[in-house]
Amino acid sequence: MTTGAPDQQGTSWPPVAADHPALDLLNTIAQIDGNPVDSWICDEDVVRWLIRAGWYQAGAIAPAQMRGLLRVARALREIVRTLVSARKNGGKVDPEPLNDFLAKAPSHSELVCEEAGLRLARRRAIKTPEQLLAPVAESAAELLAGDDFTLIRKCEDGTCTMWFYDRTKSHRRRWCSMALCGNRHKVAAFRQRRQG
Repeated sequence: MTTGAPDQQGTSWPPVAADHPALDLLNTIAQIDGNPVDSWICDEDVVRWLIRAGWYQAGAIAPAQMRGLLRVARALREIVRTLVSARKNGGKVDPEPLNDFLAKAPSHSELVCEEAGLRLARRRAIKTPEQLLAPVAESAAELLAGDDFTLIRKCEDGTCTMWFYDRTKSHRRRWCSMALCGNRHKVAAFRQRRQG
């Protein structure tokens, strides 16, 4: 699996192509040439991922909110990875680590007046890394509680570790990306047919 296109700083990012934000979180670690590569090296990498994934707008995160973000984001990622893997494999799911994380991120509903009428919005404090990552954690909890896990899959390329949610009409998606792993499989199958 290769990473996505470089951003403005020249950093390569994994594609946001899992069709579920919690699975995109897991895909921030990729296998490249057989080795795990973490796209998060510093707090700023996590901020860029949050912005790129659509959780926050550029400039919405103050530097004080970033201190310790890398450590907390990596911990959340491993909590979610453990839970998704256990649920996918039919194992026992211990929700306590994710519940503990969610408990650190208070939020409340708020009515907002708009021209078209009233809209209900979620307001959050974002003073700590846990609070900053709360929407990602809530997305993971929703995935674990309510989604069809028969449609949550790992890429069939044996060297790839990417997860995805199969939202195709036929539910036969096999690859994290047809352009990457799918194409690699097609080329290998073609070569094998020619040699046979």
